[in-house]
Amino acid sequence: MTAHRSFRRPAAIAILGVASIGLAACSSNDRPQADLAAAEVSTIGVNSYLWRASLEAVSFAPLLQADSAGGVIVTDWYANPSNPGERVKMTISILDTDLRADALRVAASRQVNQAGSWVDAPVQAATVQKLEDIILTKARELRRQAIAG
Repeated sequence: MTAHRSFRRPAAIAILGVASIGLAACSSNDRPQADLAAAEVSTIGVNSYLWRASLEAVSFAPLLQADSAGGVIVTDWYANPSNPGERVKMTISILDTDLRADALRVAASRQVNQAGSWVDAPVQAATVQKLEDIILTKARELRRQAIAG
């Protein structure tokens, strides 16, 4: 009887071990909602919250390029109908899979119409900073919404 009992114990431990491995494998596929909304979301090559927020922030302008794998968005020239003598073009680069301020780079070009031709003009640093702030705020909001479900 002792030989039979000593055989049962290792078998029971082995079965429990296999079952726990199976459960661990299941839990990695069924992640809690908060994990899905983690700051690092990169199913498209870059942080998806930054990507979506960037697209939304420049949705008023026509897109020339939107490369989600490389994280680059380039708009075509856009002139505000209320100020047709000025136009802007933007390039947004998402540099990381993390939702961080330094993972975002915004560049803008500005031109003014002088005597029928477009001439390069300076872009105020505050304008670029404002667009970065809009994107980061929207990305954080998207993340909060994903966490809340």
